[in-house]
Amino acid sequence: MILAAAKQRFAESGYERATIRAIAADANIDPSMVMRYFGNKDQLFAAAADFDLELPDFSEVDQHQLGARLVAYFMDRWERDEALVVLLRSATTNPEAAQRMREIFAGQLMPVIAKVKPDAPERRAGLVATQMIGLATCRYVLKLPPVVEMSRDEVVAWLGPTVQRYLEGPR
Repeated sequence: MILAAAKQRFAESGYERATIRAIAADANIDPSMVMRYFGNKDQLFAAAADFDLELPDFSEVDQHQLGARLVAYFMDRWERDEALVVLLRSATTNPEAAQRMREIFAGQLMPVIAKVKPDAPERRAGLVATQMIGLATCRYVLKLPPVVEMSRDEVVAWLGPTVQRYLEGPR
């Protein structure tokens, strides 16, 4: 009941304007109950999160350019959806949010990787996720100046070869 109200409120109002009080009112409960079960707004958001990474089919991409294409895609994805950044921020301190982030990457990234690189797709997807989540953490959560100051093309140039190596495997 609380999660249904939270999903609806976050969808209608966005993260910033949604309040615990409004969500509690939508669920016909006292706000303290929301806090009791979810702790805070970030944790409630993480529990209510149902994200689609909207990964395209990369099977037609030149296999030697796949790493760069994945990095570029994920940069665009993180930048157009503040909700994913909120989920990432929540995942660092909330086990439910961390589990949700794991489910998103395992359930959505691994099948895409498996389609283009069927050998050890779980390992490859896990390693790609280390770079994409690490990039998002440093650029959008911690806002490390050297990473924030890099252009999109610079980030792709630096991380693309690393992701490519994960896709190709050890030499």
